[in-house]
Amino acid sequence: MPEEAHKEAIRELDRLAKMPPAAAEYTVARTYLDWLIAMPWKTETVDNVDIAGARGVLDEDHVGLDRIKERILEYLAVKKIRPEGKDPILCFVGPPGVGKTSLGKSVARALGRKFHRLSLGGMRDEAEIRGHRRTYIGALPGQIVQGLRRAGTKNPVLMLDEIDKLGMDFRGDPASALLEVLDSEQNSAFRDHYLDVPFDLSRVLFITTANILDPVPPPLRDRMEVIHLAGYTEEEKIGIAQQHLVPKQAREHGLVAGTDVTFTDEALRVLCRGYTREAGLRNLEREIATICRKLARRRGEGDLEPVAVTPDLVSSFLGAPRWEYEELRQRTREPGVAVGLAWTPVGGDILFIEATRMKGGKTLTLTGQLGDVMKESVQAALSWVRSHADRLGIAPDFWETSDIHVHVPAGAIPKDGPSAGVTMAAALVSLLTGRPVRGDVAMTGEVSLSGRVLPVGGIKEKMLAARRVGVKTVILPRRNEKNLLEDVQPAVRDSMTFHLVDSIPEVLSVAFEETPWRPILRLESVI
Repeated sequence: MPEEAHKEAIRELDRLAKMPPAAAEYTVARTYLDWLIAMPWKTETVDNVDIAGARGVLDEDHVGLDRIKERILEYLAVKKIRPEGKDPILCFVGPPGVGKTSLGKSVARALGRKFHRLSLGGMRDEAEIRGHRRTYIGALPGQIVQGLRRAGTKNPVLMLDEIDKLGMDFRGDPASALLEVLDSEQNSAFRDHYLDVPFDLSRVLFITTANILDPVPPPLRDRMEVIHLAGYTEEEKIGIAQQHLVPKQAREHGLVAGTDVTFTDEALRVLCRGYTREAGLRNLEREIATICRKLARRRGEGDLEPVAVTPDLVSSFLGAPRWEYEELRQRTREPGVAVGLAWTPVGGDILFIEATRMKGGKTLTLTGQLGDVMKESVQAALSWVRSHADRLGIAPDFWETSDIHVHVPAGAIPKDGPSAGVTMAAALVSLLTGRPVRGDVAMTGEVSLSGRVLPVGGIKEKMLAARRVGVKTVILPRRNEKNLLEDVQPAVRDSMTFHLVDSIPEVLSVAFEETPWRPILRLESVI
């Protein structure tokens, strides 16, 4: 033990020696000493600093996730050069089912460290982190100290799962209690209320996970290095299914993958497109399990023939596809419809913006459960169109005699966010000029009153959604170019054409077969 902990243990032992065994304090003091003795004060595992071996482990366990693998290998390289350095605090953020928790296990396996997982979902009591004081009946240390005791080393990989699901009530704020734990400058002397002696947490590799970062308090977010995990591409899903999901589900259902059952890539592609709509892999695994169950029943009835699962067999087992993507050209055939791209907590999706015009006067109706930000985007887009009506070939007094209704279908789903401005503007220009938007174009970006196209987030998720539905051309803000190059895989980029724009006239020149924008003046003077 460190000197301070040793002094506290000897002092408590002296008290215990003078105390009759029948005293109420006797068991409390004995339990406290047991905890002090059981803590891994000096026990440490030796890190595996074989970088090539660690890469092999990570590649074996996970397909894709290149940025995270690079970060782990960089950490190993630093550890190899400077073993006494502090461990980072990583936060994996992404939709459900993309492999955040399993990635933590792979990190521990690659490092050769013990792994312990704590679920923070629904935790409301600060004592769950810092422990109870020994004056309370039934007092225990917090989950951090308990996890270290279970791991048996002072440098395990400690995964704090679902950090965005922490609660808060009259018993305290666990998120605030984590501020010291997840601060590499302070946690070298973490003092649990039960142990009441400092314990060095600086050797622990903390990995936290979250679905979204919004609920995490800013001071806590500042202490972690955030790494985003977006959804998988279709090719990655098929690769993961062939390497991991199919063998696992076949084994769990008494089958042998490759002998009793094989899945063709086309069958897995049909599963990804028609039966699951997700960024992760959980529903895909469930559908594979359903097919394996039906094949297991066949074998139980005496049919021992090996089966190759094809798209036709998928349809006969699972019925009609749940998701039928509408033909974009069919939806955008009429003027007043534009295709936008949206980010959701479970990946990306496409969004149809519809606008129509009626006789009336100066009324703008918005439907589809739009939030305040999207309502303001519509109003900004309409103001820009009205101020440039002559350049667009629209009657200057159209607003005096028109009511305009903007609707975003799937009205039961709340929608909000600052990325539909250009889509709103394109839909309004299409409606008022009578020209349909190109059917193979989707767009994202916010607009300002001066006609600038502003950058938005969630680029990777939006690009995956666009590719999934067959979009060939995407309009993006120019300031999102770095996100396109850094976050989106080359296979996705090569399959689509991207137009980087700064202003609404540039958007219109791409979105329409014949641009309605009349180049009377130079573009710079308009902007």
